[in-house]
Amino acid sequence: MADPTRSSNPAAPGALAAGLLAVAALPAAVAFAQLSARVKLLQAAAGIPVAAILGLSAIFLARRALRRAERTLGRAGGEGVARVGRLLGILGLCLAASGAIAVGFYELLVHYQ
Repeated sequence: MADPTRSSNPAAPGALAAGLLAVAALPAAVAFAQLSARVKLLQAAAGIPVAAILGLSAIFLARRALRRAERTLGRAGGEGVARVGRLLGILGLCLAASGAIAVGFYELLVHYQ
């Protein structure tokens, strides 16, 4: 039996890590606001651009990893990991967009009150 080869596609685990961080950024910011007496919930909106940037990074890294796997005819490996990273990046972008919409509507309601 041949030894299992390591993936020579470093963008694939990078996409997965960035996607996981993108999905976790906004809930972590909200949890920090709940636990901290100094940080208000509205200030947790600082996690929105973090989630968006990490989501975009995950998507671009996954794209790079999938292209490399395609160029090497699958020998580089990491295709499944890159797809999961892309999915998590898209989910992170959706969370960032919904957070931005929620904060925007909150500001509108406060402004016209």
